[in-house]
Amino acid sequence: MADPRGFLTTTERELPARRPVPIRLMDYSEVYEKGDPAQLRRQASRCMDCGVPFCHQGCPLGNLIPEFNDAMYRGELPRAVELLHATNNFPEFTGRACPAPCENACVLGINQPAVTIKQVEVSIVDDGFAAGLITPVVPDRITGHTIAVVGSGPAGLAAAQQLTRAGHTVVVFEREDRLGGLLRYGIPDFKLEKHHIDRRLTQMRAEGTRFETGVEIGRDIDFAALQTRFDAVLVATGATVPRDMELPGRGLDGIEFAMDYLVPSNRAQAAEATSAADPSELIDAAGKHVVIIGGGDTGADCLGTALRQGAASVTTLAIGSQPPVERDASSPWPTVPRIFEVQSSHEEGGTRRYLASTTRFVGDDSGKVCGIEVAQTQFADGRRVPTPGTEHVIPADLVLLALGFSGPETDAIELEAGARGAFTRAEDYAAEPGVFVAGDAGRGQSLIVWAIAEGRAAAAEVDRFLTGSTRLPAPVRPADEGFKC
Repeated sequence: MADPRGFLTTTERELPARRPVPIRLMDYSEVYEKGDPAQLRRQASRCMDCGVPFCHQGCPLGNLIPEFNDAMYRGELPRAVELLHATNNFPEFTGRACPAPCENACVLGINQPAVTIKQVEVSIVDDGFAAGLITPVVPDRITGHTIAVVGSGPAGLAAAQQLTRAGHTVVVFEREDRLGGLLRYGIPDFKLEKHHIDRRLTQMRAEGTRFETGVEIGRDIDFAALQTRFDAVLVATGATVPRDMELPGRGLDGIEFAMDYLVPSNRAQAAEATSAADPSELIDAAGKHVVIIGGGDTGADCLGTALRQGAASVTTLAIGSQPPVERDASSPWPTVPRIFEVQSSHEEGGTRRYLASTTRFVGDDSGKVCGIEVAQTQFADGRRVPTPGTEHVIPADLVLLALGFSGPETDAIELEAGARGAFTRAEDYAAEPGVFVAGDAGRGQSLIVWAIAEGRAAAAEVDRFLTGSTRLPAPVRPADEGFKC
């Protein structure tokens, strides 16, 4: 145990300061300032090394959280780096873009704020890279087996790294011009700067993983040809089909899916042409009244981006009621609570409205959206529906639909899709002999930590399929779920 009295002497969470709002709105750099090592050590000391560490189960990766907290408290960075990477290929991604179910399950959270596990995690990996402790792990033998991984998001990259280290020849196919999937173009730099992805890709290339960008299955190579060319195929394309709203006025100009807005903006921040054929792909919120429908992480990313572009106003609509500021009886420990969350983007501006049911989109004479009609949400027969007589119009020049995703794109991948839209698979992640599915493509929309966990587990099953046995870890099964009430 790091410090037997640490949770008694330090009873509050401490996080690195965020840069002042007026300053950070001038750029897209990460919002946090450099952390204080003494503060981090205090937070690590709060970990109680519980007899039953629920944080292990809160995290689908099974991260060794009490152990790496102890290492950081004692100043043993090499041991912390080793412990962290024993279960997580990419802690720099989860430490920045994961909502931290481990912290929700922290036993200390029963009567105190949880340990700042994410901050300890990201400090370990950043300090480890700076100290030269994170180096390529080159396999000592090559098996001769070849594997195609379709998709370079967190699931695909995790599986590729595991399988490369097991001695297989792995080629990752990515349809975009650069690697990372939605980590690259779906998440703004103020949440995840892309040099974190690039340095990890450098490590993977040195280990032997091969990458092919600008290759789209069904356009540049058929899925059947991929199966013929490789001994095994792992599909990790993510769930990229956006959920829509079929309401009157949906066809008006100025109503966009969140990713159609974020991706060109993130490309522009990478100093790349937004589209070789159509420069107008970039959607600029400057001077516009922006309405975001959906109050999750993607909605917050749209908010932060619109504010940086100079939007005249930004309003975020949520159909449900405002969550409580603290865990209540409806979400007891160690389940993931529904609480009022203030992300960095919410600090920067905009208005958040709850119990707002969108009833139609309002357009002008030119066919462009100019407003959204909303009504007060009421609950009837277990459903959230608009309350008649409460309709009113909110001005809107740009509407962003951040409603999540319904599943993977299925046109080019010749696999069976289930009722929820994701590809069906067995308990060994196999959709058919020699073809495996990992991450959101099989689970449906989920968290980055689940994607990495599934990538690791699917890699073990691919290894078993090719060699008859495996020593790779398999932290989760396809049917596993997080803590529920």
